[in-house]
Amino acid sequence: MEHDKLMERYNDDIIRLRREFHRHPELSFEETETTRRIASVLDEWGIPYQINEEKHTGLVARISGAHPGKAVALRADIDALPVTEKTGLPFASEVPGRMHACGHDNHIAMLLGAARMLLDIRDQIYGDVYLVFQPAEEAGKGAVYMKKFGDWFAKIGAIFGAHIWSSVPAGTVAIRTGPFMAAADKFTIRIHGVQSHGSQPWSGVDAIVVGSAIVTNLQSIVSRQLYAIDPVVVTVGKFQGGDRWNIVSGEAVLEGTTRYFRREIGPELKERMERIVEETAKAYGATAELDYQFLILPTINDDACTAIARQAVTEVLGPDAIQESDLVMGGEDFAFYQEDKPGCFIFVGTHNPDCNATYPNHSNYFTSDESVLAGGARVYAQMAIDWLKQNS
Repeated sequence: MEHDKLMERYNDDIIRLRREFHRHPELSFEETETTRRIASVLDEWGIPYQINEEKHTGLVARISGAHPGKAVALRADIDALPVTEKTGLPFASEVPGRMHACGHDNHIAMLLGAARMLLDIRDQIYGDVYLVFQPAEEAGKGAVYMKKFGDWFAKIGAIFGAHIWSSVPAGTVAIRTGPFMAAADKFTIRIHGVQSHGSQPWSGVDAIVVGSAIVTNLQSIVSRQLYAIDPVVVTVGKFQGGDRWNIVSGEAVLEGTTRYFRREIGPELKERMERIVEETAKAYGATAELDYQFLILPTINDDACTAIARQAVTEVLGPDAIQESDLVMGGEDFAFYQEDKPGCFIFVGTHNPDCNATYPNHSNYFTSDESVLAGGARVYAQMAIDWLKQNS
């Protein structure tokens, strides 16, 4: 089969590129060397591109097909995390405290592999394929940054993305129509009590006690105030208060996140949280305020684009490779592309105990089964080809 030949032809190159990018991770909006290296590969292959000069990171390349038609985009994120790698791999990160712990090195390599494959089968392309190498996904700001760069986004009719996922078996691809990944918002709660001696708590207002009550009361939003079939999470991940073991704290700060799949839930959550925060503090004689930040939209896969993704996976890897994904509470800024254009986001499975690819994304032991990368690249390419053919 043509698919097998292409995957075999470029398998070693894709793995080599993945390892090279893995050695040299860069954090969000610092991926200047990563961008230059991507550009050098594209130069070798004669693929035109433009680097986003606003921060000198991120680029958009274009492959024009042999036939006229519309335009579609494929996206890969390129940033790493502030994680100290402990995999012991021979190609482990060479940058202290930095690691590609979420698989973005794999994404770069897969999209470059897809570009090389598309060059070989340019006669099957009806229109243009834009290749978007996006920075700062981990910061949740890279998609918006790239959307306003140049005119590529205005020209495309759809966009596809893929992510290596540690809980999905290697050799399979997880797909879901409609809501897929959650919105990811952040909140900060500042509590103002009255400091006093630890032996005389009645002479003060304990901000830690108030904060503890707020943490408990916030959980009633999910359990008692929202429609039961709406998956929602309210998590307080940070609680700071107090100056000394024998002093009643006068100040406390809580930080956390909310997750949900319907956009309308976000404003409702903010309103309910404000009421609980203010009224709980008032009941204890304190004051408190909520700072709620809407950060990342829910990832919602377009029906038609998802059907194309299923078709591409079936054609390249076979019908048994498709897994129906559950809802995922993690957030993904690919959603900002889908805000204005139809698109589909998929998970390329990498879980394989035989090569120690069992640790979750963001773990300092995270690694992937590299044997899946050529297949992921081929699926990338096929999604673009199939969308252009169906919309020519």
